[in-house]
Amino acid sequence: MHKHPTALGLATTLLPVQPVTLTRSHAARRAARFFVEKFPGRTMYAVKANPSPELLAVLYDSGITQFDVASIAEVRLVANTLPDATMCFMHPVKAEEAIREAYDTHGVRTFSLDTMEELEKIVRATKGATDLTLCVRIRVSSEHSKLSLASKFGADPAELRELLIATRQVADALGICFHVGSQAMSPAAYSGAMERVRAAIVEAGVTVDVVDVGGGFPSSYPGMEPPPLEVFFDVIHKCFEDLPVSYSSELWCEPGRALSAEYSSLIVRVEKRRGDELYINDGAYGALFDAAHIAWRFPTELLREPDSNARDMAFSFYGPTCDDADYMKGPFMLPADMKAGDYIEIGMLGAYGCAMRTGFNGFGSVDTIEVDDEPMVSMYVEDHRRVMSNVVKL
Repeated sequence: MHKHPTALGLATTLLPVQPVTLTRSHAARRAARFFVEKFPGRTMYAVKANPSPELLAVLYDSGITQFDVASIAEVRLVANTLPDATMCFMHPVKAEEAIREAYDTHGVRTFSLDTMEELEKIVRATKGATDLTLCVRIRVSSEHSKLSLASKFGADPAELRELLIATRQVADALGICFHVGSQAMSPAAYSGAMERVRAAIVEAGVTVDVVDVGGGFPSSYPGMEPPPLEVFFDVIHKCFEDLPVSYSSELWCEPGRALSAEYSSLIVRVEKRRGDELYINDGAYGALFDAAHIAWRFPTELLREPDSNARDMAFSFYGPTCDDADYMKGPFMLPADMKAGDYIEIGMLGAYGCAMRTGFNGFGSVDTIEVDDEPMVSMYVEDHRRVMSNVVKL
């Protein structure tokens, strides 16, 4: 992988024709150390957010040695990239063949489930193994999150007691897990979910060895400036301490976005301007899937020397394909004198950006270059964290 000091220097020196993915290993390293040192339990990385082998290695070297895998392909990826890593198969609906391969070939011992049928499938596939950690996923609200994950998975409340009791009987360690949704904007998301955990434990009368609060930990985007992560950690810790579990029970979390968002950004070139619309060389079928399909706003910055003195204005983007759906509404704030040939850095694409890229219409060829400068926005750089702390106090 090539390396360059800054995004600005790269754009103005290399004048790339194709989009360029910028990686910042130091940003991922900093995020990993933050979770390892401050989260009051065990942190595992949700591989689906960004399955880059280079990122997986950075996180592992920084202390994240446990990985949330959601498919047999992710199991194989982590096994091949990090042979000593611990994997937890946290997708609640899995093919029996995938469970069998994960257990027999790759040493996976932790699985999630949300139905009696899935429990029976796990027992069959592992031939009644007695060394399993089984986490029952409960359904919780996503009301405090920007993206809901409340409708697809989670045990039916009417069946939860029976499922917890049955799982306890076959599991070496019993866990309860949940997911509050992606980009949780308030710690209340976790306190509300922990109340559901408490009620489930009391009703079932089971001993719980693991409480997994899932993902949802936020990053910072335009119009989405969450409280500092320590506020979330403090609420989770207090709720966990109040649960009716033994002193030896473990607390887990599964961040994806929070560990990977600052790792990558994207340099695109403006190919055409039409009023307040910029035609760029990446889009909805590339790294900007979320910008197109859920109107996610990402930070943007003009890369030009000398810099523009024009005021900022709101732009929308069209991607390079022939499809009208290759459109990103924004608004993306950039100088009013934007023109064809300009370069733009689009930040915070380490989470889900590269993972969603396709080769539709012949586009999708992207170079990857590591840079040494800071990400455009950060939850971990002290100046930004101080500002956000003041916002929360206000």
